[in-house]
Amino acid sequence: MAVYLDHNATTPPLPAARAAMLAALEAGGNPSSVHAAGRAARRTVEEARAAVADLVCAFPAEVIFTSCGSEANALALRGVAEAGGVKAILAGETEHDSVLANALDAARPGIAFRTLGVDARGVPDLDALERALAACGGPALVSVMLANNETGVIAPAADIAKRVKAAGGLFHVDAAQAAGRMPVNLRDLGADMMTVSAHKMGGVPGAGALVVRDGVKLARQIAGGGQELGRRAGTENVPAIAAFGAAAASPADWTRLAGLRDRMEAAIRQAVPQAAIHGAGAPRLPNTALIGLEGVPGETQVMAMDLAGFAVSSGAACSSGKVKISHVLRAMGVTAAGDAIRVSLGPDTHEEQVDAFVTAWTAFALKALARRVSEAA
Repeated sequence: MAVYLDHNATTPPLPAARAAMLAALEAGGNPSSVHAAGRAARRTVEEARAAVADLVCAFPAEVIFTSCGSEANALALRGVAEAGGVKAILAGETEHDSVLANALDAARPGIAFRTLGVDARGVPDLDALERALAACGGPALVSVMLANNETGVIAPAADIAKRVKAAGGLFHVDAAQAAGRMPVNLRDLGADMMTVSAHKMGGVPGAGALVVRDGVKLARQIAGGGQELGRRAGTENVPAIAAFGAAAASPADWTRLAGLRDRMEAAIRQAVPQAAIHGAGAPRLPNTALIGLEGVPGETQVMAMDLAGFAVSSGAACSSGKVKISHVLRAMGVTAAGDAIRVSLGPDTHEEQVDAFVTAWTAFALKALARRVSEAA
């Protein structure tokens, strides 16, 4: 059986989440119906809403369930733009594609879109943010990922929020990779909106949430019924939401993975000095390593590891199975931006699996480097 090391793409459901999903499937019921089955489904949804709110230190009424993190990002960016009140949308160059694409689409006459640079570690440039805010000519919506999906680098969100608030703007935090894996507090971060995704934390695909603080004007993006306090129409995906709530209420222990990740990176550096660990100089999620090997395409590395029995990825996993050059590494100034793989550990990853991966990857890397030297001779 393959060793699964791609938890930043999706984490297999936790036992509690699986049980909650099956129970909701068996119970049935539409949460908008007034009969007993409908009321039971409504209770399931509201219990999950409370659990998600507790996870990020929010109020249940602030949680809007969506189909996924990408939809939550779209609701935040397009919803604020259409509601009016901002002059610009600013997003980091290393943001998830769903932020960059929706920010671009949300731009319109009177609302500019600008990207914000990062340093060589992948950390947002706060001085550049201040300059961009000053140049907006009015309030801006700033969207920054709390923890990057490729490098795991954690952004100084609270410091960003202070600058955004001082300029009279709104702050959206994409916490899809962070929630459930590290402490996340909506108010301590100073966020007006926050994106959360169920399947990143051990729920199941099909549920996400946008947490919106009271007073934020947001135009709904899906019209129809009055679900989710009128902010997102459509019958709620009760089984996926039930699993979401269960995962939020019983998060796995991710902190122990930092030691495994560091052990893996140290072994790789020792065996293959040419290897790069991108983002290693910054605070990161405990489970994430982005390993570069210049001259060896990430796609080639992914296929080699797959054949060796290890599931890893090359950058983000949201491009319909396509492997492409990392815009995150490009923004960090990495010239070999297509020559990296992401290894993301999970709650069930153990030492023997990590050591076996190191053995397989270093053997492949040394052969690949030797082949390059031979071809160049």
